[in-house]
Amino acid sequence: MTRRRMSLQQRKAALGIIFVAPWLFGFVILFLIPLYESFLYSLNTLTLGKGGFDTQYAGFAFYKELFRSHPTFTRTLLEAVSDIVINVPSITIFSLFVATLINQKFRGRVFARSIFFLPVLLAAPVLSLENSSQMASIASSVTGASEDGGLAFTSFELQRLLLEAGVGGVIVDYVTGSVDRIYEVISSSGVQILIFLAALQSISPSLYEAAKIEGTTGYEAFWKITFPMISPILLTNVVYTIVDAYSRNALSQMITDTAFQSLNFSLSAAMAWVYFIVVGLILLLTTTLISRKVFYYD
Repeated sequence: MTRRRMSLQQRKAALGIIFVAPWLFGFVILFLIPLYESFLYSLNTLTLGKGGFDTQYAGFAFYKELFRSHPTFTRTLLEAVSDIVINVPSITIFSLFVATLINQKFRGRVFARSIFFLPVLLAAPVLSLENSSQMASIASSVTGASEDGGLAFTSFELQRLLLEAGVGGVIVDYVTGSVDRIYEVISSSGVQILIFLAALQSISPSLYEAAKIEGTTGYEAFWKITFPMISPILLTNVVYTIVDAYSRNALSQMITDTAFQSLNFSLSAAMAWVYFIVVGLILLLTTTLISRKVFYYD
């Protein structure tokens, strides 16, 4: 009896399954099971007992507490969502802009690329400094403004210029908010810059040569060739940035403090699940909208 040989499509599918098997195993053991347990924690009152945790079913009492009686959760959640809404487009646009610049041929471009990736290596010290009182003193020493004057690290002049130019209030608030977060934007853009840079270098030069022969300008080449070709990577970077911003805000710190300082694991699990659902909805909305415009080159 002869054994049937696998087709090329079947061999590719088998190799794909083997490739994702380690991730799938880690996903089930390290993510799916803890995720299920955390949901159970949010529905039960946990108390320390002799053999570990004792549970008493509480239903959705902790979720009701978050929105009815918790003093700061709702405000902190809205601030975290607003940070994601402002930072993700800013980081994505800045990363694409920088990647386009350093993709050009010039002397010292390897050194320039390393400069933009340094904040990723120094992320922990930079972020801890950003939230400390030392930032105000550094700002005053660089700009010459007083620590309580409010002019350092702000965009007051930019806001005034944009309003005088007739720009809408919503756009002005977004632009000035991005400028005020410039240090956070730069320190969070290293990986995205590298991903965009790899995408830019994968575009065939023949496309630009053919466009140049047809008389296409650099501006037209960017929007007609570069941007469509890297649109799949744009979606990847947006998703990565949203996930990366998930743990870089006051709400994540509140969840950690509630669990390991206040030892209220049930309330902390409820906070984490609410935050998880909100970020999941943001991911679903952004991927759905961006996927409609993604161009896949065959």
